[in-house]
Amino acid sequence: MSGHVKNMYPQLSISQAARTLLSLLLVAAIDSMNAGIACRNQQCESHIQRSSKLTRLIHMESVDLLKIYASQGDLSELFCQMPINIVPNPNISGLDPSERMLSIYSHCKAFLPHLKRVTEQQRDLQPPSSPLLNNLTTAQYRTSGLANQIKCIYQTLFPNLPIPLEPVDGPTSIHPSQNVFQQKVYGCVVLKNFKELLSQIRHELRTIKNQMCKSRTFAYTNALF
Repeated sequence: MSGHVKNMYPQLSISQAARTLLSLLLVAAIDSMNAGIACRNQQCESHIQRSSKLTRLIHMESVDLLKIYASQGDLSELFCQMPINIVPNPNISGLDPSERMLSIYSHCKAFLPHLKRVTEQQRDLQPPSSPLLNNLTTAQYRTSGLANQIKCIYQTLFPNLPIPLEPVDGPTSIHPSQNVFQQKVYGCVVLKNFKELLSQIRHELRTIKNQMCKSRTFAYTNALF
């Protein structure tokens, strides 16, 4: 009888990639539930400090991710420099803090479908336990979390300014099909621009923190007297 039950319910094996994905989904769910509370309760400096730490982490991981990706096959670093119109540029735009903060948010959202596409392409080429797949999946979820944090900061600092539904630089577009070589070049350009974007975000958050948090603290202090 026991053998019959075992045959009915064979032992399930979960790959490392699946375990990583499940862990990230759990963390994302918890972060999503706590996002509203954290957004309301944190002060300006705490908001930006939290996002700066996450950005620094993603940036460090993006450096390793690009190295791993570029080291595969015969992909030359020159291919990573090729201009591809559909890949978002990493340059933050805007004349004032509100516009630049919105540009950061827009860029994070714009890169997400491209990171997802690169992950899907590599899933067809890599074994399930590939560190590259794990790192790409992690980059997606961390970037989604960063976008939510930036949105929170924007709504806190500029409560009367709306957030556009489409990215500031226009809707994101992705080629429907690519051959293997085109996929390699596309993925490398995406990851290179992504790394450069994170470097810019780190700088922008430091600047916005100095510009906005000090002025808000001064205004709050004056309001107490």
